[in-house]
Amino acid sequence: MADRSLKGTGLGAKSFEDEAGVEFAARQEVGYDCPREHHFSLVFSAEADIPPVWECPRCGAESLRSDGERPELKEEKPTRTHWDMLRERRSIAELEDLLAERLNLLRAGELGSTAFSRNTRSKKTA
Repeated sequence: MADRSLKGTGLGAKSFEDEAGVEFAARQEVGYDCPREHHFSLVFSAEADIPPVWECPRCGAESLRSDGERPELKEEKPTRTHWDMLRERRSIAELEDLLAERLNLLRAGELGSTAFSRNTRSKKTA
């Protein structure tokens, strides 16, 4: 293995290209303030959309930009519950009719655990 090792500079370790004539992209530094009084700054491209909120690298809290720009508040839709979706499909009168029908079936023994035991007994005797 020692016969095949490369001598000299490591692969990819150094670049012999100089930075003369290289034009770097425009950058801007943006500061953020944490609610726990931590301050940090990040470098963004001049063309980038700067986020108004960033996670604090020290404590993980939500930090706001130091220049005072606040995030836009989004309108939150209320959570649709099972009852809301049911009410979209049926009226109260229809629901009352269904309830009465199911209660009659339950009282007659055609629904519930007693209905299963009756069906199995009737099949065994037949």
